[in-house]
Amino acid sequence: MPEAAGGPTPPPTPPIPLGELLAHEELGLRRIAGPAEADLLWVHTSEMADPYPYLLGGELLLSAGVQLTDPDTFVARLVEAGAAALGFGVTPVFDTVPRELIEACDRHGLPLLEVPPETPFTAIARAVWRLMAEARHRELRRVTRAQQALATAAARPDPVPAVLHQLAAQLEGRAALLAADGEELHASGRRPAPDVAAALARLTRVVAAGARPGPTSATDALRDSHLSAYALGGGQGLVLALATDRRVAGDHTIAGVAVVLLSLLAAPHQGADAAGRSAALVRMLLGADPQDVAPLLGDAELWTVVHARRSGDGPVDPLTTGALGAALGSALVDAGRGGDAVRVLIPGADRITPQPGWTLGTSAPAPITALDLADGQASRALGRAVATRTPLTHHLTDAAAGLAALVPADRAEAHARALLAPLTEPLTETLRCWLSLHGSWDRTATALRIHRNTVRQRIARCAALLDADLDDMDVRTELWFALRQR
Repeated sequence: MPEAAGGPTPPPTPPIPLGELLAHEELGLRRIAGPAEADLLWVHTSEMADPYPYLLGGELLLSAGVQLTDPDTFVARLVEAGAAALGFGVTPVFDTVPRELIEACDRHGLPLLEVPPETPFTAIARAVWRLMAEARHRELRRVTRAQQALATAAARPDPVPAVLHQLAAQLEGRAALLAADGEELHASGRRPAPDVAAALARLTRVVAAGARPGPTSATDALRDSHLSAYALGGGQGLVLALATDRRVAGDHTIAGVAVVLLSLLAAPHQGADAAGRSAALVRMLLGADPQDVAPLLGDAELWTVVHARRSGDGPVDPLTTGALGAALGSALVDAGRGGDAVRVLIPGADRITPQPGWTLGTSAPAPITALDLADGQASRALGRAVATRTPLTHHLTDAAAGLAALVPADRAEAHARALLAPLTEPLTETLRCWLSLHGSWDRTATALRIHRNTVRQRIARCAALLDADLDDMDVRTELWFALRQR
């Protein structure tokens, strides 16, 4: 049966095949029971009679059998908890692995490893973490190469077929763009067997836009084929369908990049002007100078940059961020990496509204040639929003209003440059944030995502370099005025 995406959050690293751990001869591990294949997600050591309540699934459980009294029940509970394998250390409790434990692992299908006396459990844990780090590095390199290849394909004259072709090559399978009724619009890769194609069409209908809300992605399997379907944005009911002979770490991320690109490329009613804008933005993504592409976008057109961070523990994936972009009226979304903010580029100067589940910071409207400045404004606005627990913060745009309007702009800017010249960029940004948050160490640390002691050290350094008393309100006011001119 198809499965909609969801469930517990997976670990941040790909699983490690049991064979890779056994290949480390210096550990002296030996499989003595159970199947030869297993995927390890974690390492856990326990001497409890029943560690079931403390297992997440996928563990290599290490034990010396201190409380082992009923091997069959012990192994049955490990299998029920989803443990991947059991590593049993001989001595000091048992001189050899108990025969009853070996038989129980064979009976329940749990791999059993004999750990020799000279191998500490911590050495096994270190080996698994090292293998996970290497696997993660390989995955990141593969995803990066795939992203670059898909972005290049999106800039071709026939972008939709080109993206599907590149996606099929990266995943070594079949990639197809299907209508809501299962009709194949574009496809690339080896055609699957008829029953696999039929299963993929059924999976398509699970996620295709219909009268009732449904999942945005789903997976299924048929014999050795792994099937996936992803709903595209744009309201046309289009679906990206994938069929592969294997499922490798990073596949979902690569597919998510393709979903975002295809959602943009397949958007309806894209006239000549919109096509020109899309081409210009793709050129910018690939490194073109904004001055060269500005004529395609219109010199007078303004853009607003939004930085967003998920509130609470909600998911951040291409489909979630694509939904944010759609709510803000733009398909131009950068999903960020790790703890980075999601960025959305919105045409026009309309006022942005709060979005449920997100914390937002917005820039002032800017021409396409000044997006780097707008990006910094949005980043600072998001920092203030996070620090003050406000769902939406706009960049302050009144630098030339009030008393500041009494000082000519060129003289104000020259004064600001001279006053702040001793400060490096990190010190300047820390001072700006600290002053905007009324000197709060904790809020500044939250906004900049650094330790509060680092904030104190930087502010002390600013005071020393400027030879100023930052507790003096007159000094703070003059510095704030100078920072607003930059």
